[in-house]
Amino acid sequence: MLIVALVLAVIGLAALVMAVVTSNAVIAWVCIAASVVGVVLLIVDALRDRAKSDTVEDDHATDGDMTDGEVEDYPDEAPIADDSDGVDDVAHSDEDPAKS
Repeated sequence: MLIVALVLAVIGLAALVMAVVTSNAVIAWVCIAASVVGVVLLIVDALRDRAKSDTVEDDHATDGDMTDGEVEDYPDEAPIADDSDGVDDVAHSDEDPAKS
């Protein structure tokens, strides 16, 4: 459908040039018609693409499986364990630190 819209754009441009050169109103209307049809085709194509991508996203959400292009999000750092036992993390040794 995008190829058809591109061809219509080329036809519209050629009709515009011909309408300006020849001052022909019929060719000017051909230019306007080609432009309108091309824009309608682009809108329809965009809506179809959006509807297709929405259904694909819904399928991925229900499947739970990862496919190509999806990346699992990992945290930058590992979670820190909670030290709730009340013991300090300082190493206890038999030596007195003042004697060192």
